Amino acid sequence: MPEALLLRSASSTLRTMFLNRLAPGGPECVCKLNLNLLYQQGVRTNVRSSSLTDGHTLSKEPLSHALKLSSPAKVKDAQLNSPEEALWTTRADGRVHLRIDPSCPQTPYTVHRMFCEALDKYGDLSALGFKRQGMWEHISYNQYYLLARKAAKGFLKLGLERAHSVAILGFNSPEWFFSAVGTVFAGGIVTGIYTTSSPEACRYIAHDCRANIIVVDTQKQLEKILKIWKNLPHLKAVVIFQESPPTKMANVYTMEEFMDLGNEVTEEALDTVINAQQPNQCCVLVYTSGTTGNPKGVMLSQDNITWTAHYGSQAGDIQPAEVQQEVVVSYLPLSHIAAQIYDLWTGIQWGAQVCFAETDALKGSLVNTLREVEPTSHMGVPRVWEKIMERIQEVAAQSGFIRRKMLLWAMSVTLEQNLTCPSSDLKPFTTRLADYLVLAKVRQALGFAKCQKNFYGGAPMTAETQHFFLGLNIRLYAGYGLSETSGPHFMSSPYNYRLYSSGKVVPGCRVKLVNEDAEGIGEICLWGRTIFMGYLNMEDKTCEAIDADGWLHTGDSGHLDADGFLYITGRLKELIITAGGENVPPVPIEEAVKTELPIISNAVLIGDQRKFLSMLLTLKCTLDPDTSDPTDNLTEQAVEFCQRVGSKAATVSEVVGKKDEAVYQAIEEGIQRVNMNAAARPYHIQKWAVLERDFSISGGELGPTMKLKRLTVLEKYKDIIDSFYQEQKK
Repeated sequence: MPEALLLRSASSTLRTMFLNRLAPGGPECVCKLNLNLLYQQGVRTNVRSSSLTDGHTLSKEPLSHALKLSSPAKVKDAQLNSPEEALWTTRADGRVHLRIDPSCPQTPYTVHRMFCEALDKYGDLSALGFKRQGMWEHISYNQYYLLARKAAKGFLKLGLERAHSVAILGFNSPEWFFSAVGTVFAGGIVTGIYTTSSPEACRYIAHDCRANIIVVDTQKQLEKILKIWKNLPHLKAVVIFQESPPTKMANVYTMEEFMDLGNEVTEEALDTVINAQQPNQCCVLVYTSGTTGNPKGVMLSQDNITWTAHYGSQAGDIQPAEVQQEVVVSYLPLSHIAAQIYDLWTGIQWGAQVCFAETDALKGSLVNTLREVEPTSHMGVPRVWEKIMERIQEVAAQSGFIRRKMLLWAMSVTLEQNLTCPSSDLKPFTTRLADYLVLAKVRQALGFAKCQKNFYGGAPMTAETQHFFLGLNIRLYAGYGLSETSGPHFMSSPYNYRLYSSGKVVPGCRVKLVNEDAEGIGEICLWGRTIFMGYLNMEDKTCEAIDADGWLHTGDSGHLDADGFLYITGRLKELIITAGGENVPPVPIEEAVKTELPIISNAVLIGDQRKFLSMLLTLKCTLDPDTSDPTDNLTEQAVEFCQRVGSKAATVSEVVGKKDEAVYQAIEEGIQRVNMNAAARPYHIQKWAVLERDFSISGGELGPTMKLKRLTVLEKYKDIIDSFYQEQKK
């Protein structure tokens, strides 16, 4: 990675002050401070240089103090399941019976032990990378561990009680990471809150998880908490790390003030807390996005985290740093299980280097970070991959004739090869030439020159998007899981791939389909060490999700092929049952419409308890670079579609406001083509409407991870939907 890349700074003055405050004399003194602390813990180090971001080499000699806390004897004791422990609990201080059997016999261990083992192997490697004053700085695993311990002592000093939470409301950063790890070390529960949450949403989560401390990054987030503090009886303090509060406030601490508080707690006191922890206790709460009511607090145990970080990532071919240090870019919300398990916990397990994107990553700066960092592994929700695709299409459309034709040729021959011979390592000469002359340069421009594994999950991905990236010689590997499975329960990898599937079950986990129909489609039920402890304070919801034998009923429908690859067909709750009693899964029809009509951004099938199917459509448009809200301008791809069908429209309002005849006729013809391929007439779309604005998080139609909130869409556009069927009555 380049050592000095001048871009706009991702760090505030406060962060600079904080890192310097650790050692008032500057970078040299930081190393001295870390050396002293490491020696206090019985760890010998070698200093390579005096830079703040240089790490220390951890001795292979027998370690005392911190490393003794994770001795095999203690771990063995911790794994014993008490006969009275059930497979689930709804109490934050509860314990569960771990699902240890011959299919997954691995010894359970705590997060602290996982980190200590990482220290033993990766202590001197770079763990975290971040921008400061336009330059990349790095924190080693040794420094990371010390910061986490210091944060843990700070939380204890502020009065963090066992099985109470530290809620974190901020963008991905080193502070998010060491606050999260420090929370677990201190016996608390990490609870992420989406940065887009309203004050009321923050209040619900902070109250439900009994947050003693809330960590925020900016004044904007602090103001949300100040508005609701009086309604949070358990809240004792707030810590802010990227900006300073405008005035001194009681029980509001800057990060450097907070870290200084930790000096008043002894290392031995912290060790006592760590030593009391067991793998079957809760350490993470992940709140569902609340698309069907109030968010549910998914309780994950230390074993959930450490087992999944090890075996779930192995199934995705994530490499340990002894083989190759993985480099990843952290930018997706850490309050979501996918990013948290992939960036934070898996990073520690295998000694990965995690580099933090800028706060405006999803508004356009992500590609800059990818180019600088050159990750070896990358994950994105489908909408992120779609944005990258649309950006490439826009650039291609503005390129000269020859360049555009070269790209189309290269993608065409590569896609054909990848579809016809997906597992062949022997590429024809034309395919290798296309990659050398064109596609390798495109991947380099995207920051994917060294990226061997590109993952997606969280929502379905269109065939169009998958084909586009196959044309660039970029395979997108799907995973399938839920917050309730600690992330991945199925994984694809370079050795385990089938187009359109969600991969195979993670070794050690189980799957079964219940209530299968004639086509082999049934509800997906899961079992294994990934399965959550229960929903916090929600016994009825927990009993609905976990049956008497410990199987998690996902509510998703799918089928397994002869080789064990999983294919998701939809959500049971989203299944449309027409007035005539026909069961219609909406996702395949919605995806068919988007594939047939490249101008369409979102398609929502309507028809539950109705006499026929109808559909709401939105058009592909550009996003505001500052807010990420949809604009009125059509994307290059959408404009091309308009031109191809004989329209001069360049904006959404020109198409929708004037009901552009050429575009509307083309949409109608596309929907008729989808209808022709339908299994039967009840699956035909009879009416449709194009909305004036694309869906967005701010509009309420999409959740924080860009997942469609169907109930919100049905309610928000109720009048349009009703008009489809009112006309029928006349």
